[in-house]
Amino acid sequence: MSPSPSDGEPLAEATLITHLLELRSRLLRAVVAVLVCFVPLAFFQDELFTLIARPLIEKLPEGTSLIATSVVSPFMAPLKLALIAAIFAAMPYVLFQVWAFVAPGLYRHEKRFAVPLVVSSIVLFYTGAAFAYFVVFPLMFQFLASTTPIGVKMMTDIANYLDFVLLLFFAFGLAFEVPVAVVLLAATGLVKVESLKKNRGYVLLGIFVIAAFLTPPDAVSQTFMAVPMYALYELGILFAQFIQKNRAATQASDAT
Repeated sequence: MSPSPSDGEPLAEATLITHLLELRSRLLRAVVAVLVCFVPLAFFQDELFTLIARPLIEKLPEGTSLIATSVVSPFMAPLKLALIAAIFAAMPYVLFQVWAFVAPGLYRHEKRFAVPLVVSSIVLFYTGAAFAYFVVFPLMFQFLASTTPIGVKMMTDIANYLDFVLLLFFAFGLAFEVPVAVVLLAATGLVKVESLKKNRGYVLLGIFVIAAFLTPPDAVSQTFMAVPMYALYELGILFAQFIQKNRAATQASDAT
């Protein structure tokens, strides 16, 4: 006897419920991980904010400091930073939960391809944020502080400063994901490696335009974002070539 359509519906419904329960479990674990990281960071939120603000504080003119223009800013700005830092710290575990939910539906070769990309994307994002803090911020704030007109005191609001640096952390983190994007485009066949090489000039121009939108209106920060982005683009082409050669060799061995 062939199964009736009504026999398949309860099975599909049970499978959907199982997936939803699995998704809820993974989301709860991710939230708990963020909370576990947030609790200790909240106790040291002021020290954490001072650490983030140090690149600007060291470049401010003598006799000036950061200010709080809102009554709740001295409390809310460090607390917001502690929450963002907790998400930042727990992100590897959060992505692991995403991977654990998605992995059962992937083929073996897809898993081998996805794992290095996920790990490299995490490392590159953290590297981009560290590059912004240790290299870009000191030079950028030095330049901005030196351009302050005579008679004007540079006294930045802590809430505005936090939003500014978080945007730059996110922008530089995404900028350092360029090799992953290039490899994905080439591996999926959407763009050929030869096209990536041929259009280097247009890519370089587009990178400088993107950097101009994501960074403050000064040449220093724009250059410090655009140059690493283009270098990482070339690195992505090298990785894409390597993957392409391996794929061709595998197809040739399978054919023989």
